[in-house]
Amino acid sequence: MPLYPRLLAWYNYDKLGHVNRHYGPKTGLGSLFGCEMAEEKQKLSPVEGIKTTSNFLRGSIGNELSDGEDHFNKDNAQLLKHHGTYQQDDRDARAGGRAGGGVHADKVYSFMVRTKIPGGKLTSRQLLAELDLCDELGNATLRITSRQGLQLHGILKSHLKETIRRINDVQLSTLAACGDVERNVMCCPAPHHQDPVHQQMQDLADRLAQHLCPRTTAYHELWLTDSQTGEEMLCGGGSNGHEVEPIYGPTYLPRKFKTGIGLPGDNCIDIYANDLGLLAIPRDYKITGYNVLVGGGFGVTPSAKKTFPALAKRMAFVAPDQVIDVATAVIKVQRDFGNRADRKVARMKYLIADWGLERFKAKVEEYYGRPLADPEPDDVWAFDDHLGWHEQGDGRWFYGLNVENGRLLDTEGMRLKTAIRAICNRLAPNTRLTPHQSMLFTDVTDEGRAVLESILRDHGVKLSHEISNARRWSMACVAWPTCGLSITEAERALPGVIDELEVELARLGLSSETFTVRMTGCPNGCARPYNSDVGLVGKAAGRYTVFLGGRLLGNRLNFIYKDMVPGEELVSTLVPVLTYFKQAREQGETFGDFCHRKGAGDLLAWAEQYAAQATA
Repeated sequence: MPLYPRLLAWYNYDKLGHVNRHYGPKTGLGSLFGCEMAEEKQKLSPVEGIKTTSNFLRGSIGNELSDGEDHFNKDNAQLLKHHGTYQQDDRDARAGGRAGGGVHADKVYSFMVRTKIPGGKLTSRQLLAELDLCDELGNATLRITSRQGLQLHGILKSHLKETIRRINDVQLSTLAACGDVERNVMCCPAPHHQDPVHQQMQDLADRLAQHLCPRTTAYHELWLTDSQTGEEMLCGGGSNGHEVEPIYGPTYLPRKFKTGIGLPGDNCIDIYANDLGLLAIPRDYKITGYNVLVGGGFGVTPSAKKTFPALAKRMAFVAPDQVIDVATAVIKVQRDFGNRADRKVARMKYLIADWGLERFKAKVEEYYGRPLADPEPDDVWAFDDHLGWHEQGDGRWFYGLNVENGRLLDTEGMRLKTAIRAICNRLAPNTRLTPHQSMLFTDVTDEGRAVLESILRDHGVKLSHEISNARRWSMACVAWPTCGLSITEAERALPGVIDELEVELARLGLSSETFTVRMTGCPNGCARPYNSDVGLVGKAAGRYTVFLGGRLLGNRLNFIYKDMVPGEELVSTLVPVLTYFKQAREQGETFGDFCHRKGAGDLLAWAEQYAAQATA
């Protein structure tokens, strides 16, 4: 029996939604994949039911695209994530919507459309096409994500198909940029051509992204087929292969899955924050293999004590020709054994916490078909944000431009978006997006260097060396008003926090210190706040949890220093700790290492003493 009819037969038989936790061979999906049997049954989460009956992510999206409404139903809104778009509403505009009346007048719907860009590699033509879309169909801004993708905001439902089609017209894709699948594969973006290791990593990112892309034809049918003629258009969204998913199966993964490829000497991708991290082990300018790290992830629900941030664990060493098959085995283990009953604990980090690394590795070896070697001793030891001018090794240069919180827009004092258009039109560089929400202009000639700097200055854009360390190493998620999960501000609040922090750092003589400051509008961790030196995590409207003690390298979690701190008190909360750091640091000690060494209790005691002296 073909796979999909088998699935429907199973689903109709067990229509209450009960499924073997581990999809054993007598119940549920185990008979499709040959997984081991387990006795216990658990009720599927509602999202699992939506995916099960979706006909490989089709749902009734096609019907709703032309129904004249401004939004999709809840089931299709879930499926749309796999196609690269989130249904959102602008909470700043809700009051205006109420004034207009109507059933959904309290919400002003629009869509975020995310482009999946492995390793962040773009041509000038592709970047210009995205800028055109943000001006013509979006809210006039484009955003670089913390996973090297691009996001359009404010896309209306009536423009959704055109937006996704035009992205594919320039050989980009939104397929699997979101949803319960492998997301954008991250990779160090630096084009160091004198070192072939970088190209080897970037080639692997492309191959992994292609291999792990969903195979359903639903994406092409919905977005890339002319509704009048039925003719499929040119696209960059994957193959037109058989609709059966050989890797994901009919219900895809229990939750999102993130992969990153990094270097010991440059952990710019935050490898420990990924479900699957591949740490390249170079010897004599050649990658001998990869240390495989598993189980990173930062999403947290504070009201659910069972949730927690986690750093990936070092599991194995694999040769270059093993990587794709081992990565596939890891994903299949998560597919078959990850929690499909409770999405709060569905990420792979919870499976590993439940089983332990040894059992998880044994299961990966079973799926892969042979034992895996222990990891090499190599680990991360440096982090480069790639800003400023760098020689590529081929007679050309690349320039790393700081983009605050990834937002490409024009303001009265800084016409960043217009400057980027001018650079792309005049110099036609290739571009790369960094995991710290900034961008690289690559393949610039000696003559082009002065032209590029002149264009930036003429448009009021500061060069990277003119940016303070505090701002350069800061990062925020989108948060309010469009993200449906955000509790409070992040992207719109962090620049003001950095303004204030810069003043205090200058007063203390600490402006040259390098440490990460990351702000999110909720605890889900999209800007990776839980391994940063300073994490500011939205807890309630206008209030944040302050985390300290992480580090630039990204291989240590931070701890809660203070909770429910009002936004206007964030910097004044940090000042006593920074003062303590200046007075009591050890030689060469970083701010994050200092906080980790002292611990929350010691830091709080000092802060109380500092406050008492200030009021005496």
